[in-house]
Amino acid sequence: MGEESKSYISRTSGLKAKDYIGYAMGDAAGCLVFSLVTSILQKYYTDVFNLSPLFIMFMFIGARVWDAVNDPIMGRICDTVKPTRFGRYRQWFLYVSAPLCVLAIHMFLKFPGLGGDVNYVGTCIYATVTYVLFGMCYTVLQIPYGSLASVVTTDVGERNKLSVYRAIGAALGSVPVFILASFAYAKRVDAAGNYVYGENGQIITDMQYEPVIIGVTIMAICSSLLLILTFALNKERVITKPKAHEKGAALKAFKILISNRAFVAISLAAMLLLAGQMFTQSFYLYLFNDYFHANWMNLASQACTYSPMIVLMFFMPRLARKIGKKEVCTAGVALASVANLVLFFMRGVAPEKLIVLFLVLCFISGCGLTTLVLQLWSMATDSIDHIEVTTGSRDDGTAYSFFNFFRKLGQVVAAICVNGALLGMNYKYEKGAVQTLENLKKMYDLATLIPAILFALMAVILLVFYPLSKARVEKLQEEKELKLKEAYENKTIDIA
Repeated sequence: MGEESKSYISRTSGLKAKDYIGYAMGDAAGCLVFSLVTSILQKYYTDVFNLSPLFIMFMFIGARVWDAVNDPIMGRICDTVKPTRFGRYRQWFLYVSAPLCVLAIHMFLKFPGLGGDVNYVGTCIYATVTYVLFGMCYTVLQIPYGSLASVVTTDVGERNKLSVYRAIGAALGSVPVFILASFAYAKRVDAAGNYVYGENGQIITDMQYEPVIIGVTIMAICSSLLLILTFALNKERVITKPKAHEKGAALKAFKILISNRAFVAISLAAMLLLAGQMFTQSFYLYLFNDYFHANWMNLASQACTYSPMIVLMFFMPRLARKIGKKEVCTAGVALASVANLVLFFMRGVAPEKLIVLFLVLCFISGCGLTTLVLQLWSMATDSIDHIEVTTGSRDDGTAYSFFNFFRKLGQVVAAICVNGALLGMNYKYEKGAVQTLENLKKMYDLATLIPAILFALMAVILLVFYPLSKARVEKLQEEKELKLKEAYENKTIDIA
């Protein structure tokens, strides 16, 4: 059969193992540095830089306000610049690889004279500047990377697999930071060299600067190298024409996006998913260090959370086709909510007796969350396809900037939850501080109840507001074939 006689979807698909692995490397590269922000940075700011939770919360929120300007600009740049011989999106991986590496390291560098105990204002300024610049650089990576899925393949089955591989890449990229978070501590000693004990009779441990900065440097360099490989191993099969610089085009594109129920619903679900993940990753560092006095649980809990992916990655594409993405993911996040609620009601059990049950319920919660983690990006692409077939408009860069901004709002939700919880339990962040027993009890309650609420909200959004059921996605594939044919004949796209 000749190329011209094939369907337009088949002519813009046909991924091999190299394509899936190359695409997964992009999120592995991003998560090698982004996981530092989602997990270890919060505790690093309070325990090493000695910054107050209130300042950290407002700094995170302020950075997201700037993203409301920064993200749409990057989205419109992606949609309007002329593609190079490397394509429209993958070229950005080369441009951003070195700056992202440098800024990730500088977020954790502690120059002489820095630290809340010696120069609080200067440390606040340094933390703010490096954090905001890192966020801007990460945007330059994430919006083109998210948009790439739409031009790598148009086949819904291959996009499901791409979403799975992306999730695997993200999980593998996140593993090093959990290892770092488990071993970057030392037992506290007093001036006489004796161990310092807390009110619960356990030896207090403190996060150490040297292992953190060494680990961060290694992860940042590896991230840069992986981005170069991502550039080399990916191919853009749909060559989109640049959007004309029309007055009001950006505003029109955003109005279309926010009027699409599917896109708004999956964006809200993505926001709450990241908020829940960031909350547990950040707040568990406090919980395991101060409440359980078992920092090894950082790695163990993440292994329990992400290990279900090893099994489900083989079944999710098939389940998505047979049962439906919406249907499977709704049930999954509801299960995660119930698991965390059970943990909350175990609040009266002594910490040393609760460790095994805590990890078991982390595993159950992870099984539920993995369903959405593996299919989130495929569902986002389905929503963008839905916009195209219902309105005739397609602005991938703008759409992913909107989607990415909602995920960054998830960081705001997480920042409010984490720092609000620290303030609510009266966390003592001053150098050499000791937490009270009452504080620690509140810490456990908040560590389990907040995720239960976030995941329950996700389940409601997917069940009630997300309209792309299994039947609707199947019909969408047929409508997309007609749209591709029309776009090709009108010369608004080329096929590589």
